[in-house]
Amino acid sequence: MRLRRSLSVAAAVAVATPVVLLTSAPAFAAGTPSAQTQHQPTYAELEKAAADAAKEYEDALAAEKEGRKTVDAAMAALDSDTHPLKAATITAAKAAKDAADAEAAAEKAVTDARAAVEAAGTDAEKAEAQLALEAAETDLAEAVGARQDADAAAEAAQTALDDARVAAVRAYGKLKTALEKALEAKEAAEEALGTAKECVREDGLTALAVGLPSKVVAGTTVDFTLRVTNGSERTLDVDPLAFVHVKGEGSGAKGALKVKWSDGSGWKTLGGNRPEHIAPVDTMKPGEHSDVKLRMKVAAGAGAADAFALFAADASSAYKPCVLGPMKRYDFELLPADSDPGPVDEADPGKPGKDDDKRPDTAGTGTSPQGGTPQQTTQTVDTVRTSATGTGGTLAQTGTSPALAPLGIASAVAVALGAGTVVAARRRRAADNA
Repeated sequence: MRLRRSLSVAAAVAVATPVVLLTSAPAFAAGTPSAQTQHQPTYAELEKAAADAAKEYEDALAAEKEGRKTVDAAMAALDSDTHPLKAATITAAKAAKDAADAEAAAEKAVTDARAAVEAAGTDAEKAEAQLALEAAETDLAEAVGARQDADAAAEAAQTALDDARVAAVRAYGKLKTALEKALEAKEAAEEALGTAKECVREDGLTALAVGLPSKVVAGTTVDFTLRVTNGSERTLDVDPLAFVHVKGEGSGAKGALKVKWSDGSGWKTLGGNRPEHIAPVDTMKPGEHSDVKLRMKVAAGAGAADAFALFAADASSAYKPCVLGPMKRYDFELLPADSDPGPVDEADPGKPGKDDDKRPDTAGTGTSPQGGTPQQTTQTVDTVRTSATGTGGTLAQTGTSPALAPLGIASAVAVALGAGTVVAARRRRAADNA
């Protein structure tokens, strides 16, 4: 995977029945035992989980919108007098009212019959009034039973209508709850992804110049080597970073230095205006190194000047898309033509200046690694990535064991819903470099 300054969004493992998104500490923190990252999801897995979670959230959002339309339509229908359930409640309510009116009339008839019994003067009148009272009481009992049945029917009709309303709201509530859970999972996936794509420093990932003299005479050509070593505990894809410049030269001026590098099949020229990635190496195992040949030619008419070279290594792994090795600065002198430099030692590596430790923004995102505005003319070096064991690179014979077994996923990382994207930032200043 070619490391770009602007990192692509990462990913994650998704399973059919999702729920948990696991996160872990950065894999390349200094001194972190490999056991602590044994169950860490890969960057690709986090990317997939984030994408899956985003899709689940979008689906849940669409379902919630449709569910809202459905519940609104259902409630409106249930409130219409023409709906069977609403019509049934109207009919039952009217029947209950009629039954109540009939009961009230029966109660009045009983009251009147009792009054007639009390008012009767003769035995015959009393007997007749008593028969009328008994009939009225029978009618009242029947009216009471009819009213109770009518009330029960009205209550049942209203309950059926209310149940239909509750069912409609409950169905929407499930969609609303699913959306809330989808949002939570989406945010969790985004947070895990953002954490995973933050740049981490790996002091064991070194880029050192070998054979770069501390003094160079104008008109001469110097060959030297950039040795990139993976001193971490993980296999990395590595992008060496190089910049050679004469102090005080403007970006548009004709440079006194012309620097080329070899990918094993030919020579390519460094732009000279800013740091560039060169000679990328795929699959550099722990303990391996890759040598990049460089050739520096000083213009014959160059005068005395101070120059410097900056070298570092950017990298990525299955777990981290942005791994940054320390940058080293090499100061050297340019001497006029025909100068006698005397004994010349190799330039010593030192810490970069406060403005040196920058990495190119090659993806055109509008965000630089340091959080500022990137230069719009940043070049992307088009190179063919090589293997640490192939053309353009040699392996250090250190006698160390092969790369540690890949740290895989022992337990499934799952995400139910949601996803997102962030831009990595350069986390360290020059004073932090070893």
